[in-house]
Amino acid sequence: MGREFIDLFDKWSETYDDTVIGHDIQYREVFRNYDEILSSVAARAKGHVVEFGVGTGNLTEKLIALGLTVTGFEPSPRMREKAAEKLLGNAVVKDGDFLEFTSPEPINTIVSTYAFHHLTDREKERAIKLYGSLLNKDDKIVFADTMYESIEALNKAVFDAEAAGFHDLANDLKTEYYTTIPFYRHALEKYGFVVTFERCNEFVWIFEAVKQ
Repeated sequence: MGREFIDLFDKWSETYDDTVIGHDIQYREVFRNYDEILSSVAARAKGHVVEFGVGTGNLTEKLIALGLTVTGFEPSPRMREKAAEKLLGNAVVKDGDFLEFTSPEPINTIVSTYAFHHLTDREKERAIKLYGSLLNKDDKIVFADTMYESIEALNKAVFDAEAAGFHDLANDLKTEYYTTIPFYRHALEKYGFVVTFERCNEFVWIFEAVKQ
């Protein structure tokens, strides 16, 4: 459920904000338009928002600025500390993850950026099923993450990263649980959502799934 990555994110907490603004050339394209991506996710949210994978609180800040009430879940202790420093008590950030969390009520929007790929496809579907049971009609899920139009496109991304000498990026693409848009569409429609996709850069898409 993504908790196998906690040590990695505890270590990354010190440099995460530098990475997302493009200081690491291997991940520069992954985080291209980062601020706009977060703003687009925040703009689609409404009501009481649950955020998974809060990280250092960058998306949370934008949600709060829009006047939204936010309950966040982040499994990394060091990331939670960084978020607390940034958010100054304006949001609740708890220990939790996509599948293990204390559900607040009501929930109107579930959001996440750059995190859902830490779940296997089986876990992703379990999460989507769970969210479908928690949300009411016209509530939504809005996630931004790396995803691909096909397995072939994912394989090409790995090949291109290796050809560019971006071995850390290639290893991430091979070992984490990136998946495809057809998978998301099938799972979301199966559990009662209508979903749309918007491409943000060569890696990241936003999906907005509205409960029917």
